[in-house]
Parts: sequence; structure tokens; C-alpha cells
Amino acid sequence: MIDLYYWTTPNGHKITIALEELGLPYRIRPVNIGKGEQFEPAFLRISPNNRIPAIVDDAPADGQGPLSIFESGAILGYLAEKTGRLLPAETRGKFEVLQWVFWQVGGLGPMAGQNHHFVQYAPEQIPYAVDRYVKETARLYRVMDTRLADRPYLAGDYSIADIAAYPWVVPHEKQRMNLDDFPNLKRWFATIAQRPAVERAYALARQVNHPRPYDAEAKKILFGHGADDQKR
Repeated sequence: MIDLYYWTTPNGHKITIALEELGLPYRIRPVNIGKGEQFEPAFLRISPNNRIPAIVDDAPADGQGPLSIFESGAILGYLAEKTGRLLPAETRGKFEVLQWVFWQVGGLGPMAGQNHHFVQYAPEQIPYAVDRYVKETARLYRVMDTRLADRPYLAGDYSIADIAAYPWVVPHEKQRMNLDDFPNLKRWFATIAQRPAVERAYALARQVNHPRPYDAEAKKILFGHGADDQKR
């Protein structure tokens, strides 16, 4: 059994999608980031960066007791290797996939995340910041659109690269993106949205959390912490 420390964010959705695709048994351990549960000492022992998702696998292949992993890209790689699926074993295919996973965790996620912050959550509108992150999100969408012009998925076959990127495209309207401007990406997005594992993952999210606007206290918890807040 895998314990998934989870909340209903794009990075959280990556792991529920992967677990559903791979058919691995798991249980959800909700971590309500709007209430500050990511700062609890028990969770920090598993995820020292106080971010979801994280997993604890009580039956890793090495047989040496429970294994905890944080960071969504690392978790995707681990789950793929554990099952021998969604990540090729041979070198060229493996790194074809991994380079797009790293592209997502180092580019699409952080830039779209800043887009979300300055467009939706910042206490004041800062035109320079909004313009910068909306334009950078559009550039990254164009990278995907170009990549998908001659292949169905980012690395050819469906893989953890697609699972990593898809949840960050789901909120495209909130990012001020129009998928009609990216026809290859739009086709990829529609195809993945119809996968049964993806539908199950998002249905689970609706059971865990009914999305609602963050109140002032939740925003303070999510956006107001610095280095001293780690001393817990």
C-alpha cells in the first residue's frame, strides 16, 4: 500500500493520475494546505520542503522497510520504475521522457504557478508581473504545441511526461490562455482528459476538497511564510 499525502493542486493531481493509471493500491492522506497542515512536524519528516505531494511506500522493491519520497517529479519516476510502465527502460526512450518531466517541474509548473499567483491571488494587481508570467506561460504552451505537431504525446507514447504536464494545463482559462491558439496542444489535452484514470483522479479530488476561494487566513498561510516559519 502507498500512502499519498495529497491536496487538490496540479502537483497533487499528477500523482493520483499516475496511481490510477498504474493500478497501484493507495490511500489518500489529505494535507489541507489552506489550513497549514503542510507545516505539521509529522508531515515535515516526510516532505521537508513543506509541499505536497509526498508518498510513503510500505512495500518498496528493496524490502528494507517503508520508503518516503517527496517532489512530484521524483514520485512519478519512482512509480514508473516500480511498475515498469509509463517510462521506457532503454536509455534513449527513458531520457526522452525524463527531459520533458524536468521541463515541466522546472518550467511549466513554476511559471504557471506564478501566473496563478499574480493573476488571481496577489493582493494588488502588478501589471508587469501579470504580463511577464502570462507571456511566459504562453511561450511554454507554444513549446508544447510545437512538440506535439508530429506526435500524439510529448515523448511519443503516453508517459509520465504527459501526466506531469496535463494538470498544469487544466486551469488554462485562469492562466489567460486560449487553447484555440494551440491546436496540437488542444488535441493532446482533450485526448488525455478522456482517459478513465484521469477522470477517476479528478472525481477523487472533488471528494477530497470542494474548491472555493481562499480567504485571507488561507492566503496568509499559503503565501506569507518565510525561512523562520520552517522552525517547527
